[in-house]
Amino acid sequence: MLSAGKALKISIYLSEGTKHRGVSAYSAILDYLFFNGVSGATVLKGVAGFGADHHIHSSGVVEISDHLPLKIEFIETPEKIDTLIERLKELAGSGLIEMQETLIVKPAERSHR
Repeated sequence: MLSAGKALKISIYLSEGTKHRGVSAYSAILDYLFFNGVSGATVLKGVAGFGADHHIHSSGVVEISDHLPLKIEFIETPEKIDTLIERLKELAGSGLIEMQETLIVKPAERSHR
């Protein structure tokens, strides 16, 4: 569990249709993060965008809608990220990985059910 203080935020940018060994790359990344004890992660889906291939993809064009942009974000300690980053590079394939220093002011708490 994260605590208040310095941390790193990782953002991974992919196309929705990107696969890793036959499985959607975003799903493989999310599973990897979950099973390696990351505190939390979010997958965001864009309505339009373009990447390194410089082709615009948008939800209005049905035949390329599986190429919509996805962004996976999570925040973790630098030590934890050091143990994850090489595998994340592999899982992201041709996607982009961004790392930013951040400051946790208030860590998330488990909900009481």
